[in-house]
Amino acid sequence: MALLKVNHAVAEIAGSQVLRQVSIDIAAGETLALIGRNGAGKTSLLRVIMGALPLVHGSVEFNGRDIAMLPAHDRVGLGIGYAPEERRLIGKFTVRENILLPAWAGRLGRAEIQERLELIDFVAPELKDLSARLGGLLSGGQQKMVALGRALMAGKHMVLLDEPFQGLAPALALKYADMLRALRDARPDLAVLVTESNPQLLQPMADRMIVLERGEIQVEAMEKAIV
Repeated sequence: MALLKVNHAVAEIAGSQVLRQVSIDIAAGETLALIGRNGAGKTSLLRVIMGALPLVHGSVEFNGRDIAMLPAHDRVGLGIGYAPEERRLIGKFTVRENILLPAWAGRLGRAEIQERLELIDFVAPELKDLSARLGGLLSGGQQKMVALGRALMAGKHMVLLDEPFQGLAPALALKYADMLRALRDARPDLAVLVTESNPQLLQPMADRMIVLERGEIQVEAMEKAIV
């Protein structure tokens, strides 16, 4: 059974269609790579899933529930974490405070917060050393790591990662890839939907790849295909 199903999604920005009858599904424990050029509609699809961009047509189902009309702030409570490309950290908050934001918003219990912090520290141990540093003083690469940690705090069942390698130096890109592999090892039940323009970066860790072009799905590769 699919954990997430997007059915025939149509979405618009300023009157222009950015998604045209897009349908995808992802199972628990699956890593699905959404590949496409800039402007292909990848970010728009993630925003539709998170409720930040309304559907013109279609549906979004999570765990068998239609969430298309569910407000964006309530979707975090479903156990979906989101790391946007632009990171969106609060500069005056520390690294640890930025990571804890979804826990405060979702009123998570102390035991659950501690469990997720342990996962974050395992996947991205560098964040523990940075925990007291202000978000506004971090490098772009460090902010990407914090955004991943924040997504994991919210993402009990699934995380959405938008262009996580964008703008990273090669060494940092390799480190981020190592973090994603560590995440798969630590949480084999977690669904991961990750977008990228370069399929080679995700080929070693993706179970499937879907190509999006001009708001439409072009190719679906079922077994770690090379695009």
